Amino acid sequence: MTLSATSVPFAWSLVLAGALVVLSTVPLGAARSQADFSLSDLQAPRAMFERLSPWGKRAAWAHQNSFEAFTLHAPAALLCLVVALSSPGALSSALVVAAAWIHPLARLAYLGAYIGNVPPLRGVCWATGLLCSGVLYVEGLRAVLG
Repeated sequence: MTLSATSVPFAWSLVLAGALVVLSTVPLGAARSQADFSLSDLQAPRAMFERLSPWGKRAAWAHQNSFEAFTLHAPAALLCLVVALSSPGALSSALVVAAAWIHPLARLAYLGAYIGNVPPLRGVCWATGLLCSGVLYVEGLRAVLG
């Protein structure tokens, strides 16, 4: 199956959102290594949370939130991808395409803002990502039901 030009943003949005979940393990791994991680910690990796530095705790929270954001965004991106594949041009508005591209960018900035302890920026990035997912749901459902 070949992707149409209108489906590409949704496919990339899905792939990049998943990649961000994986990327969020990098700072978490660094924080764990600074907290004297040993092989015995593999028996209960969450038990070592109290040994993490403040930035390490934020890295753990950002990692957990990455999963939450992905589980919300992935169905929206898939919905739009399926709609775009079955009805090319149905989701070609600038708003829906922008939402697909902005979501992973906002989530990447969110990771940096959370780990770097910049709460206002973190909040803006979180809300932007959530809004982008909402736009994908609304426009995808509008195309399916309309």
